[in-house]
Order: sequence, then C-alpha cells, then structure tokens
Amino acid sequence: MPSKQPIYPALATDAACSGNPGVMEFRGVVADTGTEVFHRGPFQQGTNNIGEFLALVLGLAYLKKYRLPWVLYTDSVTALAWVRKKKANTKLEWTPENQELLLMIRAAEKWLLENQYTTTILKWDTEHWGEIPADFGRK
Repeated sequence: MPSKQPIYPALATDAACSGNPGVMEFRGVVADTGTEVFHRGPFQQGTNNIGEFLALVLGLAYLKKYRLPWVLYTDSVTALAWVRKKKANTKLEWTPENQELLLMIRAAEKWLLENQYTTTILKWDTEHWGEIPADFGRK
C-alpha cells in the first residue's frame, strides 16, 4: 500500500517515447528537487518499457555507486517486474537503428545478475501524488 506522501530522499526515474517503437529517452531526477542526475537519449526505435527498465537499472547503479541509501521510484509496473526477474521481456527485434539500445539492455541485465543492492524500489503513486518528478511532460 503506498504511503500518504512520497518518501525522501529519493531518486525518481521515467521514460518518454514517441511511437511504439519510436524515439525514446529516459532520465533520473532527485525526487524532491527535480535535479536531473542522468539523462540518456534520444534513441531511435525504442519503447517506453525499455526506457523505464533502463532508467530503473541506471538508477540502481547510480545509488549504489554513490552509496546513497535513498528510495528509488518508478511509475512502471512493467519495469519493476523486469528488474525483479533481471530480464527485459521485450519483443523488440534487433535492427541497426536500435542496436545501441539492445546492447544497453544486455548490459543492464548483466549488471542485475552481477550486483547486489539494498535499494528499496517503490511504485510512484501517480493517482495521489501527481506525475512522477522525472516525467517528461508530454502527455
């Protein structure tokens, strides 16, 4: 059950994609200030689920690297499931245009298999808190 308010300090991640597949980018921000700590893309022929997954794994790696005991938020149930399984369940076919993205997915899956983390990952409660702070505002 979500808390009545977001827990801080926290890192929030999100992705945006124009089309499916389409031009995709993702980022992570400090949840209470909106300060961007990473931003990747745009990438051709991506999907929102792939971006959400990559953002979440990069968020985990960022918090581990800097030893930050923060909460990590995502608004993607799919990305949460993929991270738990340590495998992106994408059906996206390999093309020259999305090769970089698919290599990033492989690297993210490898990172999940080879690293342990203590970060608490939570689903952002959009209904009660509004859009996740990392949102690109393109809806």
